[in-house]
Amino acid sequence: MRASRLLSILMTLQARGQTSAEALAEEFEVSVRTIYRDIDNLSASGVPVYAERGRTGGFRLMDGYRTKLTGLSQPEAEALFLAGLPGPAADLGLREATAAARLKLLAALPASTRGAADAVGQRFHLDPAPWYRDVEPGPLLKTIAEALWTDRRIAVRYESWREVVSRDLGPLGVVLKGGVWYLVAEAGGKPLTYRVSNILQATVSEAAAVRPPGFDLSAYWRRWAKAFEDSLLTDEAVLLVSPSGLQRLARLNAAVARAAEQSARPQPDGRLRVVIPIEGPQNAARDLLSLAAECEVLSPESLRTTIARHAAELAAVYG
Repeated sequence: MRASRLLSILMTLQARGQTSAEALAEEFEVSVRTIYRDIDNLSASGVPVYAERGRTGGFRLMDGYRTKLTGLSQPEAEALFLAGLPGPAADLGLREATAAARLKLLAALPASTRGAADAVGQRFHLDPAPWYRDVEPGPLLKTIAEALWTDRRIAVRYESWREVVSRDLGPLGVVLKGGVWYLVAEAGGKPLTYRVSNILQATVSEAAAVRPPGFDLSAYWRRWAKAFEDSLLTDEAVLLVSPSGLQRLARLNAAVARAAEQSARPQPDGRLRVVIPIEGPQNAARDLLSLAAECEVLSPESLRTTIARHAAELAAVYG
């Protein structure tokens, strides 16, 4: 465990440059005193690591020092092969680079590990697109990726739900969510999210894009996605559903499933009374009509009226 931590500290310093003892202690879940002992052991083994004192100080490696990554364990090698998604890599213009990196990694592994690591790609496949949908095309995705790799700002024309606007953006990352690519970018001093397929034009500029200190793409996306979902589900509906209808209702989305399970109350006729969040009468009517007679809306009246109107229209068509 200790040897693994020493190697991880070395790789962290090589990748990030100057890093404080407190940050290392938090990352490796040990005390600051333990980090100081680990640094002493690295120095004693010949690694040129030294300390910068002061409020903004920390540990760093001597300029120009590099270590080779060796000794990958079998689980580590397997994880690297599992992490490679050929579809998204191709969308980002990295198909050839991904294939070349795979071959180099295989060549660098010991024979005992090589076969098992390569087998991961033959046994696990990750498909990010929902059923009956392809990954949404993003013809400008490679241009956006170029700006990300080179830390350059991009000028875009973006079609929002209200109008087409022009924006000067500092790209921070891209996210593939349910078959749809999103760009996270700085605009007006704060990170915002843009659907890549709605970007009509994109031009990489010569201006440098400066990342906000400490920006974490994964953490930002988790917060933004949760806030986005919450902003859509602003209304509530009270329903009577059959037991089978409750199961079908839970398949609409995770928020509905949680709310239905927590609020379900048995009724004398065998149905269950549930309260679920909805996006609005029109969208909720479309979803709830798929349950047919397994679901009856009690409120709001606007949703009940909308469903009744659609049901009457269907009855007129089918007699």
